[in-house]
Amino acid sequence: MVGAPRTTDKRRSTVPRDLPDWLISHGRHWITTDEIAATLAIAVEQVPPIVARLRRAGRMFSPTRGGYVPIPAEYRSWRAVPASHFIDSMMRYLGHEYYVGYLSAAEVHGAAHQRPQVFQVITDARLNDRSFDRVTIEFTTSAKTGTRPTTTVNTPTGTIKVSVPEITVLDLVASPAHGGGLSNIATVLGGLLGDGLLDVARLAQLATDYPAAVSQRTGWLVERVATEVGVEVDLAPLDAIARARLKPTPLAAAGSRTGPFNERWNIVVNTDVEPDL
Repeated sequence: MVGAPRTTDKRRSTVPRDLPDWLISHGRHWITTDEIAATLAIAVEQVPPIVARLRRAGRMFSPTRGGYVPIPAEYRSWRAVPASHFIDSMMRYLGHEYYVGYLSAAEVHGAAHQRPQVFQVITDARLNDRSFDRVTIEFTTSAKTGTRPTTTVNTPTGTIKVSVPEITVLDLVASPAHGGGLSNIATVLGGLLGDGLLDVARLAQLATDYPAAVSQRTGWLVERVATEVGVEVDLAPLDAIARARLKPTPLAAAGSRTGPFNERWNIVVNTDVEPDL
């Protein structure tokens, strides 16, 4: 019949009110509109009101159009789940490259002294930040997202891609506003160096894909922090990159152009850096 709702021939797996618990019990933590219709053996057009009721009850939420996440009992008061529980599924659904970066990556590596207020994701797409009560995702666009080295980290619902420690440091130095400033970035750097998680030779290799000024600032920070945490590092590879730049670079890009000059890194130290180590 013309205009009849689209239906599915699949037998119903559960009833609408039990959908979130059924999904969780079957190890499913992400579902689309079409999949809901198939699971409930209903027309796609019948899905929105069902999901709306579940969302009002705090049992399901939608981080992006057409994608839904069931909420376990322990997170019902949040009316959402931690971003790490669904970001991989969401980005796969949207078809975008991504990795967890900046302070969120530092936290995963155990180098953040406090939990970031937002969940920071770097992606090749232009996506708006989004917030779901206690959960806020901050997106940063980078055309090189797909080429940056990442590590796969297990979560309660699957896995996520996280920048390796060296990329985490370089991204933070390149965008200090995303790291709470240079002093906080130095604190993260100290945690990585102190725990033996930072390969300085690899750091120098990966730094060639960033502006030379990032290598200079990174070298200055690594030298400063390594001394404070009592770790010996070979800075020669970073040193070579820094020396290739003839123009002095201010340590803080947004600061003044005056201050003590560090000849090794060709850096004008125009700000105080006080890591919490």
